[in-house]
Amino acid sequence: MGLLLADFQPLAAIATTPAGAKRLLSFCQSADATLWVPESLLDVVKTPGEENTRLAIKAYTCPLKDHLANLWADHGAFVFSLAAGAVVRLIAPLLQHKSTDPAVVVVDETGQFVISLCSGHQGGADQLARLIARQLGATPVLTGASAGLGLPAVDMLGAPFGWQRGEGNWTGVSAAVARGETVQVVQQAGSTLWQSHLPAGHPFYFERREERENAPSPYLEVGAALPHAQIWITPKQPLLISSAIAQIQWHPRVLWVGIGCERGTSRQLIETAIQQVFKTHQLALKAIAGIATIDIKADEVGIIELCQDWQLPLKTFPAETLRGISVPTPSTIVEAEVGTPSVAEAAAIAAGNAFSHPLMPAQNSLLIPKQIYRDPEQPGAVTIAIAQSQQEYTGRTGTLFLIGTGPGKLDQMTPAAQTAVTQADAIIGYSLYIDLIAPLLRAGQIVESLPITQERQRAERAIELANWGLTVAVVSSGDCGIYGMAGLVLEELRAQGWDGKVPAVQVFPGISALQSAASRVGAPLMHDFCAISLSDLLTPWEVIEKRLTAAAIADFVTALYNPRSLTRTEQIVSAQQIFLKHRHPNTPVAIVRSAYRDDEEITITTLDKFKEIPINMLTTVLIGNSSTRTHADWMITPRGYLGFDAESGKESTPREPI
Repeated sequence: MGLLLADFQPLAAIATTPAGAKRLLSFCQSADATLWVPESLLDVVKTPGEENTRLAIKAYTCPLKDHLANLWADHGAFVFSLAAGAVVRLIAPLLQHKSTDPAVVVVDETGQFVISLCSGHQGGADQLARLIARQLGATPVLTGASAGLGLPAVDMLGAPFGWQRGEGNWTGVSAAVARGETVQVVQQAGSTLWQSHLPAGHPFYFERREERENAPSPYLEVGAALPHAQIWITPKQPLLISSAIAQIQWHPRVLWVGIGCERGTSRQLIETAIQQVFKTHQLALKAIAGIATIDIKADEVGIIELCQDWQLPLKTFPAETLRGISVPTPSTIVEAEVGTPSVAEAAAIAAGNAFSHPLMPAQNSLLIPKQIYRDPEQPGAVTIAIAQSQQEYTGRTGTLFLIGTGPGKLDQMTPAAQTAVTQADAIIGYSLYIDLIAPLLRAGQIVESLPITQERQRAERAIELANWGLTVAVVSSGDCGIYGMAGLVLEELRAQGWDGKVPAVQVFPGISALQSAASRVGAPLMHDFCAISLSDLLTPWEVIEKRLTAAAIADFVTALYNPRSLTRTEQIVSAQQIFLKHRHPNTPVAIVRSAYRDDEEITITTLDKFKEIPINMLTTVLIGNSSTRTHADWMITPRGYLGFDAESGKESTPREPI
């Protein structure tokens, strides 16, 4: 399953019966998970000819509760094929807090249900249950109130964007959402994409950003009517001002700390200086995106140690770059020393501008001018400045899932592709294709559809979101690598200088249109075949004509994609004329529109008559070769030409079985 379950690793599955073990085994092999069974089951589960399965199976020899205790702290998720009550008793002594406990999922003995038992939101058990259910063809059972309401869980709201959870009454706000009570949202920073994809009737009331962004700290006016709950999305350190309502804080990582320091300045002094600046200006340390400085400080021990301990990225800039940035407090002394009149302020601004929104111009984002700190008991001196970026730093490596949805009916879509759609933070595609996979979508996903002519814009948008750190599913009908989005996305990545690793890419194949169409009319593709798109939007018609002629002469069974649109009507006529020059007029042709969908239409006709049949962009045309025949409304192409006279189009002798 590649990248799909990376967030849950290491993952352990536990089964105590042969049926349960065999049910989880294939999942464990594809998920790179270990299946733990009692020692007595080890040889029972391993069947002849499956020597490699032992790699995914291990036996425990001590009591299961002791074995589980040994695994608990080091694993991201557990999947049990065991009675739910038994699992509850096993894990009860191990549970600490929902923010740190691993995800726990239970698959029932029959394999019909996958239950999110513990750490559904922050641990990801709800999501894991959905993914496993897709793999097993089971029903996910999610008991959280937000899941039933079609709303994102408030304690997972900012997870895709790398927001950090602040203080507050998380249970109280979650309860208010579950009751459908009014929840005021004050968002001073961070992406608002999540707001655009809420279901109708959601309980959130959004206060305009400009009404609050200049407040010294979050507040409520005296005498103002209180909402039932509040969500603050802010880089500031909010003050909990009322016990009458439940309040929580999310901190988008938008603050870049610029640092200038003397050589040998201690990590402790740098840390103390940052903490003091943030306390003075009521800023949240959890809103720090990273540290920025001049490149000659890239090896400064104090800065490196701080970044490692606080798990922050370090951005460095050459003096030439910093020298070109206007700052409020330049220093001639600093310029003489390092070649730029500003380090802390200029580096903070440079880092903040690097995370400006791509559709907005970079600006002077300095929030706090430089502050100089010394401590007689600590070596060195440090200068701190803070800039605020327009877009948050997610701290995540983005991923692109390039997905083929098949013909559009969910039972014709691979489980892996279904799982990828469910896993993604964002879904990009043509509206028709997104509508077809709507049952796979979950609350909180970003869903963006662009018109059918904007394939390149879809690719660019998907890459933009993935470069930002999101997991993005780009959906195509059929197979994404056959006239789908996979090629366009990879082309655009290459044009942007992609290193082949970041963002990560995984391709999920789907049943192609030619396969879907062929399966509805018989076996027309049993001999050599080709596919040709008649759309000349990206390919010159002269090139398409050459390919049509070559395919007709070479006697390929030919699938025609994009045969006709509202404005492009002559290409299908030209294609018919080209084939009539080289094929018998009675050559079988299948016209399949919307294969496997509710409005499916299928017609088997002949080469000389097929243009009389209604054809549009949802149609695939299959032109048989010289040996293709029809029988009882089925279209059949033999595996070979034995016993067949190509010139006369007749069988000369009975065919031998092939």
